[in-house]
Amino acid sequence: MDGRTRLRLDVSYDGTDFSGWAVQPDRRTVAGVLGEALDLLLGAGIATGLTVAGRTDAGVHATGQVCHVDLPSDVWREREPTLLRRLARLLPGDVRVRAVTEVPAEFDARFSATFRRYEYRVTDAPYGAEPLHRHLTLAWPRPLDLAALNAASAGLVGEHDFAAYCRRKENATTLREVTRLDWRREPDGLLVATVQADAFCQAMVRSLVGAMLVAGDGRRPAEWPASLLSHRERSSHVTVAPAHGLTLVAVGYPEDPAGYAQRAELTRRLRVPAEA
Repeated sequence: MDGRTRLRLDVSYDGTDFSGWAVQPDRRTVAGVLGEALDLLLGAGIATGLTVAGRTDAGVHATGQVCHVDLPSDVWREREPTLLRRLARLLPGDVRVRAVTEVPAEFDARFSATFRRYEYRVTDAPYGAEPLHRHLTLAWPRPLDLAALNAASAGLVGEHDFAAYCRRKENATTLREVTRLDWRREPDGLLVATVQADAFCQAMVRSLVGAMLVAGDGRRPAEWPASLLSHRERSSHVTVAPAHGLTLVAVGYPEDPAGYAQRAELTRRLRVPAEA
């Protein structure tokens, strides 16, 4: 990091027309679009090490995504006053960088994170999703019971092996600690699940939602989602909920910057090569 400055970028995006976060050949991705904008603004290859807190899947949205990049310190000093506004002019309307903040070199958007928090939106209205919200809300065809949804979620909180809910990767752990999982019904009738954990396996949140929804509409007992935690392989009985209902809303980090490196070391030891 000698002669370079690390920057934290707070990012929001509508995932509808993106093939997820990670760069993929011949596909439109959030990282690809953001990297192109940085290259156009700063020069090719000037911004390096783009690292994200959590690589969201195709169709998943974010209001609280976090990533970091490294810039030459002299470039940062020159561009700091105008960088955010210039990025706004270059980026397409479905992705925004909301803040650019200088952080210590020990900050790692992925490994320094202490939690990721998602929300999943569902409507059980008989007419389906409101047109203006259709890209953010799953329309469920059956009535959902809030008490049943929360009863189903209760048994999933805590540290468990979530193999039944994860797409397993070679040599990757499926052990995760879910610190919050609950449902609320908004005044307009919309149901919102909040799911928070230290990290998530690929498709884990949508798999949990899929299991809870069939308990919420009465087709499975409330105990069923938690009973799957005894499985050591992905359960074929779990349907992954569609991506468009899911939004990454927050990523947490140690309050004291001195804790960034320690948290990153602990996470690498526990998670590598697991997907956050």
